[in-house]
Amino acid sequence: MKMELVYASTRDAQERVTASQAILRGLANDGGLFVPTQIPALDVPMEELGKMSYQETAYEVMKRFLTDFTEEELKHCINSAYDSKFDTEEIAPLVEADGAYYLELFHGSTIAFKDMALSILPYLLTTAAKKNHVKNEIVILTATSGDTGKAALAGFSDVPGTKIIVFYPKNGVSPIQEKQMVTQKGDNTFVVGIHGNFDQAQTGVKKMFSDAALAKEMDAAGYQFSSANSINIGRLVPQIVYYVYAYAKLYANGVIAKDEPVNVVVPTGNFGNILAAFYAKNMGIPIAKLICASNENKVLYDFFSTGTYDKNREFMLTSSPSMDILISSNLERLIYRIAGNDAEKNAALMRELTTTGKYEITPEMRAQLKDFYGNYTSEAETAEVIRALYEKTGYVIDTHTAVAAGVYGKYKKDTGDVDTKTVIASTASPFKFTRSVMDAIDHKYDSMSDFELVDELSRIANVAVPQAIEEIRNAKVLHDTVCEVDEMPQVVKNFLKI
Repeated sequence: MKMELVYASTRDAQERVTASQAILRGLANDGGLFVPTQIPALDVPMEELGKMSYQETAYEVMKRFLTDFTEEELKHCINSAYDSKFDTEEIAPLVEADGAYYLELFHGSTIAFKDMALSILPYLLTTAAKKNHVKNEIVILTATSGDTGKAALAGFSDVPGTKIIVFYPKNGVSPIQEKQMVTQKGDNTFVVGIHGNFDQAQTGVKKMFSDAALAKEMDAAGYQFSSANSINIGRLVPQIVYYVYAYAKLYANGVIAKDEPVNVVVPTGNFGNILAAFYAKNMGIPIAKLICASNENKVLYDFFSTGTYDKNREFMLTSSPSMDILISSNLERLIYRIAGNDAEKNAALMRELTTTGKYEITPEMRAQLKDFYGNYTSEAETAEVIRALYEKTGYVIDTHTAVAAGVYGKYKKDTGDVDTKTVIASTASPFKFTRSVMDAIDHKYDSMSDFELVDELSRIANVAVPQAIEEIRNAKVLHDTVCEVDEMPQVVKNFLKI
């Protein structure tokens, strides 16, 4: 009989739920995030893992976290998610360029790493709803800094028993990202631009989750909220899979010896993607350093450097907009852990963040962060990394991946560690940020339109234009709602007709 894994709230030691309940709710009642009470060991020999497909690896990892799903349920979710929606059979291929291994996480239907988790979340969520005898229709409420929105919309479009509402910063995403969202089909989809930045959108969404009066109104109308943001454990668990898969593939391909440690570099704003790597390490995957790469919104770099998390700073709009974030929600899961899984201690720090915009961790807590290295890449450095890698190898990366590659360069310089094999999470296709990428390569492209740039990028990189871009080339705008931050709850009610 397998052990049942229980999930606890990071802010209330009393709140305990099953995996399916945690997925269904998204956020705990007290605003805390659900975390597994322990991280299960991945006790599968590396020889076996190395032979597994992506889908088989996903099952081995996810069954240890989602213990109240049956084998049949979980395999159905996995096989429905990782199918021909992805344009490569491996789902997450590794590409060697200039001495590092780029883990390409952008081969799904919206060409960003969010597809890796958001392709499966609708299946996990609808399965969880059945398990828990939910009668209400589930309303997915999500804030996006660019990629989550489209990936969630694509995942939930026309899924029976669900509706999805996505809020995004009206002037804070790339033109391609915006076009992907506002052309989304599906009778159950709704996209809203807000006059504000991502942090304001995310705070607005979190407020609606903890609004008891709104929940009552929703329930009376036959609805309940759930989340597709990376605060949902159903997003985080599938992300652990690709780090396990990458390590197993490096081993199977003879790149690394058995138990040889590798570094992992992750460009991150909300801290979810690197937290998944941290969980993979704690399952037993030999990861040496977790290298946390920030753009000019370097709140995480400053945190790792000083032990103080401080969001009181200017918000920068950069060429890597998915990381333009000052409140890294998933960091709370790490803080809870280094506070000795002490919900009270964590809740006090989070209250401080809400009231003063900052908090400081203790020296004992800081000592537990030794596996992490943080740094950031400036706008000019990001462009230079793209250009230099292309000129040297012909390989084209997007702006977010370039932030990671830039930080990896700084890590090698700072530490002298040039020998450890390193995986760089490549989180978006360069086609998603065409103008920034082509500008970095050569300013002569300045006068081209967005779609002319797409064709030129395809030519110089020798890569076919992804289907996700082709389909929005002439797509009609279907969503044009824009609102102020304080109007978000009313917009939701209007859409649901309550």
